[in-house]
Order: sequence, then structure tokens, then C-alpha cells
Amino acid sequence: RLFKQSEFIESSISNVEEALRDGAILVVIILFAFLLNVRTTFISLVAIPLSLLVTALVFRAAGISINTMTLGGLAIAIGELVDDAIVDVENVYRRLRENKQLAQPRPVLKVIYAASSEVRNSIVYATIIVVLVFLPLFALEGMEGRIFAPLGIAYITSIVASLFVSLTITPVLCYYLLPKMKQMDHPETDGGLVRWLKKKDTRLLSWGLQHPKLILTSTALLFVMAAAMVPFFGTEFLPAFNEGSLTVNFSAPAGTSLAESNRLGTLGEQQMLKIPEVAYTARRTGRAELDEHAESVNNSEIEVAFKTEEELEKEGKTMRSRDEILADMREKLSLITGVNVNIGQPISHRLDHLLSGVRAQVAIKVFGNDLLELRRYANEVRAAASTVPGVVDLQVEKQVQIPQLLIRPRDEALRAYGMERGEVVRDLETLFQGAVVSQMLDGQKRFDLVVKLPEAERNDIAAIGQTRVETPSGAMVPLSQVAEVLYEPGPNTVNHENTQRRITISLNVAERDLGSTVKEIQAKVNSQVKLPPGYYLTYGGQFESQQSASQKILWLSLFSLAGIFLVLFSHFKSSYMVLQIMLNIPLALIGSVVAVLLTGGTFSIASLVGFITLTGIASRNGIMMISHYIHLVEHEGERFGIPMIIRGSLERLVPVLMTALVAALALVPLTLAKDAPGKEILYPVATVILGGLLSSTFLDIIVTPVVFWLVGEKALAQYFASHREAGLDDGPQELDAPPFTPPSDLSPVLPTR
Repeated sequence: RLFKQSEFIESSISNVEEALRDGAILVVIILFAFLLNVRTTFISLVAIPLSLLVTALVFRAAGISINTMTLGGLAIAIGELVDDAIVDVENVYRRLRENKQLAQPRPVLKVIYAASSEVRNSIVYATIIVVLVFLPLFALEGMEGRIFAPLGIAYITSIVASLFVSLTITPVLCYYLLPKMKQMDHPETDGGLVRWLKKKDTRLLSWGLQHPKLILTSTALLFVMAAAMVPFFGTEFLPAFNEGSLTVNFSAPAGTSLAESNRLGTLGEQQMLKIPEVAYTARRTGRAELDEHAESVNNSEIEVAFKTEEELEKEGKTMRSRDEILADMREKLSLITGVNVNIGQPISHRLDHLLSGVRAQVAIKVFGNDLLELRRYANEVRAAASTVPGVVDLQVEKQVQIPQLLIRPRDEALRAYGMERGEVVRDLETLFQGAVVSQMLDGQKRFDLVVKLPEAERNDIAAIGQTRVETPSGAMVPLSQVAEVLYEPGPNTVNHENTQRRITISLNVAERDLGSTVKEIQAKVNSQVKLPPGYYLTYGGQFESQQSASQKILWLSLFSLAGIFLVLFSHFKSSYMVLQIMLNIPLALIGSVVAVLLTGGTFSIASLVGFITLTGIASRNGIMMISHYIHLVEHEGERFGIPMIIRGSLERLVPVLMTALVAALALVPLTLAKDAPGKEILYPVATVILGGLLSSTFLDIIVTPVVFWLVGEKALAQYFASHREAGLDDGPQELDAPPFTPPSDLSPVLPTR
């Protein structure tokens, strides 16, 4: 088992490292496709190794290890590490090129300073929001908190490091590498891809600004449709791991001998070895009392290892899907009667055990006083749950009646002999359980000297009845004269939880999502099982953890959204602008819902983490666009109107597309081979972010200009009024730039309001 778990961990780390590397390669390709310039691409890419280096130093100082989740956080952030640098480099490059066209160019250093200052606030506030939305992750408790906290730490650390790189090193590299480029002498250095995109965007803006109601109505309809689909999605706690091996628990009736348990375990192994994909099995029956997980001899645990695809190909066979293998295994093991079977994986089994104390995904616990009634109600719950599709490995906690020796003192007889009940009970405890009366020394060793009845007399009811007990007068009387001695059947175990007796029904879910399965079980149990007063049941395991974590994330996300609003309002001083920037969040939701739908239609805690991450990333584009509109009016003499909106949109088109696409497409390696070890938890995070970024980016290109055309005049008036009252001036000095003219090959009909 240790070998297989070690192999699983190494494979997980290797797969995530590969995704991280492939994501970085995609970032390079996308940047060069847009910039078509080695120097600007190099300056932007410097942010990646420097950010990763700072993150590694922080990890070393904080004692954080490099594992699957920390690497996953870096893999998710890899595309965003260059975002701040891209925005800075693109703006500096454009301003230097414009400065070259002036009759009296300004000093290069001042141009670079002004250009970097122009986008500085956008970069800083976007990063603050990305960090802010991740805070709910650190409030998660239990297993989900342990799993996702390292991812959040790695993500936030690398993003903050990239911010400092963009504010310090990026402008310096721009000063040394950009001014002397030959392209600076040419007024138009955009590549063919950028010219084509600007041409299409100009037409789209011209049409959209003429039909604002149609644009906003269509977008609202898309959002409503996406939101309406969410309640119909399935839910689960965490995606299923792919550990490359299985753990099969065999549970025979209590009291089964070691020889019989060994025979049943051997039959189970023989059945599993008939499956073509199974390489070998290893079994342990029972566990010693001093073991951390002591087990009686009626319980067996079988480790099952699988063959690789290459080994199967040599045998002329093909690897079936995991679900098909498990279905085949359950069918073969069902032939062994009288044994409860629970199929899981080594790590997953232990995670389930941590959640509910049961090695299964769902644990239904029935509480009450009478053990026989508990057993009856548990069987009724089992019968109701067995009719629900998707339920597998359904079993009731093993509990059998065994003979128990009972000694009941008779109060009348005790009073007749003048004996006290407590002293008689203590004497009986000494006789049957033993009492330490002294110690024996053998060199450095110590042994307790225990007094109790011989084994033969402790099992002979007649001998027990004749055991002499002393009365206060010193006389010795047989035990049978003062107590009733008999054997009665009783349960082999009595389990308690929160001081109450309980019995557990455990089950797993296959080929169906966890949430809908448990909800159907709850409905059937509520209608078919009627519990009297004093009896109740609870649903634990992954379902309970999923419900609790989801609710906590949703509530904390509301506080994060409020925090985003306050942070943005502290900068823009305009509720119109803040709400317009936050409009990108529902735009991102559209693509995220579609991505979840296309990848199985199941939400998990990992999916919610993806939504949290997406909230911060999606706000970046709106901040960049709105900030540039304000800059054009405040510092470049533009008046509010269609020409200003088109100019601002076109000038921000390239950085918006680049930052969004590098952040999105860098996640593509994580969305491939979703069942690969290490990618199972990261896959839902990546797909949600990828889908949301694509929808928010392409809708933002048209929706943000249209909304600003409708409310921008009021927003600008509110912005300038609040800044005049506060005496703020957060922008650079006015930049000289050539006047804006639309592309020569287009003559859009600009609408008037």
C-alpha cells in the first residue's frame, strides 16, 4: 500500500508540474501572437520566473511544502502572473510610439513614468480584489480547508509577487529595452491579428452602440438562462480521486472465526483476480489490539492494484473505464453471501473515515434508546435507500446477539445477610475481571500480580453459582444464594455518539452525483420510515461536509462581494462605475455554467473555488476599461461621447484580450485528462475559470462600452465631483498624444443619444 500511495503522490505532482509547464508555454505563444515583438514579450514573461522565485522563498520562510495543491495554485495563477506586466508593457510601448510621432518628443523617462502611472491604479486595485475574493477559502474548516488552503496561499503569494514585479522591474526593463527599437519609428506596428481584431471590434461597437437595448436584453436573457440551470446541476463534495488502486473492505458477521474469515477473504481475492485489469491483491484480516485501527477477525481489508495500459496491450486487451471495472467487481463479489462489501480507495477511504467515522461516502445514523428498535428502523432505512438508483455498497452496521453472563444481586437476600450491594459488586469485579494486588520485580522488569478466578471457573455457570462470598459476620455463602446467575443474549457492540445509542447505515454512490442521490434517499426515508418520539436520524459523510462547506462559502462570498464594492468605491467614488465593473461577475457566470454543463453538470467544492477565483479575475477587465475612459476624459481632453468610448475600447482591446486569454488558455493543460492523478481536484477549478473568462471577456468587449454609453455621463460627473470634494488627483500629468481617428477603412455611423 505504501508503494502504491507513494506512486500516486509522485504521479500527481508530476502531472501538475507538466500542466504548469505547458501553461507557461501557451502563455509565451499567446503573447508573441499579439505583440509580434521579442522585447515586449520578454519583458512580460520575466514576471513568471521572478514571481515563482518569490513564492518559493516565501514558502521556504513559512515552512510550506511543495505539493499537489501548492503546485495547483501556481498552475492556476501561471497565466495571471503576466497580466500586470502585459498591461504595463503594452501601455508603455504604445505611449513611446505615440511620443515618437510628436514634433517635440518628451523625455523617454517621463513618458515611461507617466504611462506606468496611467495603469498603476488599475493593476493595484485588480490585484487587491483578486486577493480579497480568496479570503473565504481560509475560513473553510475540516478537510476542505486543509485541501484548498495551500492552493490559496500559493495563488495569492504568486499574484502579489507579480504585482511588485510589474511596479518595479517591468518599467525598468521597458526603459532599457524599448526606446531604441526600430519599430518606434513606424506609426503603425500592430500585427495582422491585432489590426483584424480592431477592425472587427470597431464594427461591433458601432452596431452595438446603435442597439443598446438589444445588447443588454440579450445579455440579461443569457444570464437568466444560466442562473436557471444551476438548481438542476448535481452536487458532490470533492471529485473522485484516481489513486490507481482500490481498498475493499470485507465484513463478515460478528463472531466469525479467523479460519472462516480467511476463507471468505480468499474467495473475494479469487473473484477480483478474474477481472482483467487487476494485477494483484493483498489482504489483512483483523488487526491487533494495539494497532491504531484495531479490527476484529471478522473484518478484512484487501488492497487491489491495477495493471497499466501497456501491460494490458501486451495481453491483447484494452483498459476499461473506472466505472466499468467497479461495476464488474461489485457483480463478482455479490456472489459471496453473508459478507458486506465496501469498495473505495486507500486515501479516499481514510478521508471518508475522518468525516463520519465510516469508510463510505454517506453515513445515515439512527439514534434512540432501544437497540432492537434501532436495528428495526435501520433495516427500514436500508430497504428505502436500496430502491434509489446510484446507491451501492449499502449495509447496516454489523450487530449480532451473543450470550452474555449476567449476575443480578437480589436485594432481599443481601439485606438478610447484612451485605451491601456495592461491596458485592466490587468482589465480583475482582473475581471475574481481576485486580492488581502487587508487583513482581525481575531485574529491570515489573509485572503486575493480578488476582482473579481461573479461566475454567469463569466460564462455568454452575461453578460461578457456587463461588463463595464473605458476609459481614465472616461467614462464606454461595453466590447463587444472594444473586441470580444466568446467560442472556445481548448485542455484541453498543455504539454511542454524543452520549446516545446509535446504529449506522453506510453507502457509496456510483454513476450519479452525490447530492441528488442523498436528496432522493431523504425523500424516500421520510415517506417510508416513521420514527417515534425519541428516535431520529442524521446524514453524515461527504454529503454533510458538502452542504456545510457550500453554505459557508456562499455566505462568505457575499462579504467578499461587499468588500469588492467598498474597495472599488474607495477609488472611483462612484457607485455607477463600481456596479458597472462588477457587472463582469454575472457575465463570467454565464460561461462558467456552460462549462460545468459540458463537463458533466456536477458542482463540487472545487467548482465553488473556481467561481471564487473567477470573481476576482473577471473584475480586472472592467477596471482596465473604465479607468481608461476616465483617463481619456481627465487627462487627454476627450469629451464624453461615442468617439471617446470607441477610442478607449480599441486602445484597451489588446491588453484586455491578452490578459484574459493568457489567464484562460494557460488553464487548458489542467482541463485535459481530467482523471489523471493530481488533476481531479484542479480540473473543476480550471474548467469553471476557463469558461467564465471566455464569456466575460467576449461579452465585456461590447457590454461595457454600451453600459458606459448609457450611464457613463452620470458616472463621470459623480466621479469628478467626489474627487474635487476630496481634493484628489490620482492620475499623471496630461500626456501629449496624436488625436484619435477611427481606422481608415471604416466609416461607422456613430449614434447620438
